[in-house]
Amino acid sequence: MAFSYSDLWQWQGRISRRAYLLAGFFGVALKYNLDRLISAAFFQRNAWPDYWRPLGAAARLNHLSLSDRNWLAILLVTALPFLYIGVTMTVRRLRDAGYPVWLVALFFVPAVNLLFFLWMCFVPSAHHWAGNEAVPWAESARIDELIPRSEWGSAILSVLLTAAIGIAAVAIMTLTLQTYGWSLFLGLPFCMGLFATLLHSYHEPRTFRQCLKVSTLPVVVVGIVLLAVAMEGFICLAMAAPIAMGLAALGGVLGYHIQSSHWSSRTAGRRPGAVLGAVLILFPAMVGAEHVSKPTSPTFSVRSSIEINAPPAAVWQKVIAFSQIPPPTEMIFRAGIAYPIRAEITGQGPGAIRRCEFSTGPFVEPIEVWDEPRLLQFGVTENPAPLQELSPYANVRPPHLHGYFVSHQGQFQLTELPNGRTRLEGTTWYTDAIWPAAYWHLWSDYIIHRIHMRVLEHIKLEVEASSR
Repeated sequence: MAFSYSDLWQWQGRISRRAYLLAGFFGVALKYNLDRLISAAFFQRNAWPDYWRPLGAAARLNHLSLSDRNWLAILLVTALPFLYIGVTMTVRRLRDAGYPVWLVALFFVPAVNLLFFLWMCFVPSAHHWAGNEAVPWAESARIDELIPRSEWGSAILSVLLTAAIGIAAVAIMTLTLQTYGWSLFLGLPFCMGLFATLLHSYHEPRTFRQCLKVSTLPVVVVGIVLLAVAMEGFICLAMAAPIAMGLAALGGVLGYHIQSSHWSSRTAGRRPGAVLGAVLILFPAMVGAEHVSKPTSPTFSVRSSIEINAPPAAVWQKVIAFSQIPPPTEMIFRAGIAYPIRAEITGQGPGAIRRCEFSTGPFVEPIEVWDEPRLLQFGVTENPAPLQELSPYANVRPPHLHGYFVSHQGQFQLTELPNGRTRLEGTTWYTDAIWPAAYWHLWSDYIIHRIHMRVLEHIKLEVEASSR
């Protein structure tokens, strides 16, 4: 089979393992020496590029110098043509070997892609070619025999396979990468809904209702499994459910329109495998980019206030330290969200240490501003867990309970009102390293406001009872 330069850029057709091996070898050699030349001539970097850790083990993209950023940007731009050629050649080699083209996703998996390249260099060509033209890949690929043709069989496989992929992705992102970001809460449910829908419609078109059911059920299965294996508790799953279910349904809607257009077109003899492959490629790339970039957590503030029938001097004494608060009656606290119990203080003035005991442990709060009886401002040097997970198990400790929600500073401000009354305002500044921040801070703001009001209402009761 003849091979020309133009074949490097083509998606159609097939290539032999010999041509794939030669193209890969010369491509890697050319790219490696091009990077060495650019590094030495323009950035005075004479060491050979280390593609696994180009800046060292401790480097992070959000702590790079301008020179490092420019260097990496140039290497990335020069890599794009080689990346394109690598993908096109791999797709044609997969087609030649009779494998589904969505396996090209392995091209983007570090370490695995090296083994995948060697495998594709040695696997023989398949024997289902008519002259020089390939039979549509899905009609000859082995995956075609694995997907049931019946409606129920296809739905069950789609739900279970998508849920299995989702569980694996959640485990990798939360337990290994310890990332609670856009990929987990937006990308994963959307891709799960899209993948399940396309898989369900692999052999024949499906209705909108069928696609919607199949797209959302894997998210439900993932939630049940995470609860059953003690990876998550009910509270966090309930908080994540609205956004996860909504995005899964959105993926299902997109999948429905893709399969509907596909089956109504003249190419209905082909299967929608290209989109399935794209989903498997783009999601790992999104996870990797988010993990490396390490976005900075925004700081939010929550203010709550109450009016007390007592002068500021009387209120101040209960602000710096308050007695035991009765057990909560609010459902949110009874479900496991951490709630304040009492506050104690050691010392007086700036430098004194205030300890606010919560149901999950103490907040340690060194006093920074002591302006009696107007302003008490403090930092936070120790944060307890934000909640005790509601679960069938006695002790569930997912990573997001430690170091993701962090309170940094707080204050109580007392404002004198007419008729001997006081407005008491409590403020908390915090960061929440769970994304998307616009969604999760709504939950955090509500919870912190309820915590504020529990303390403020208790202080009001104590002060007014003492005044009487």
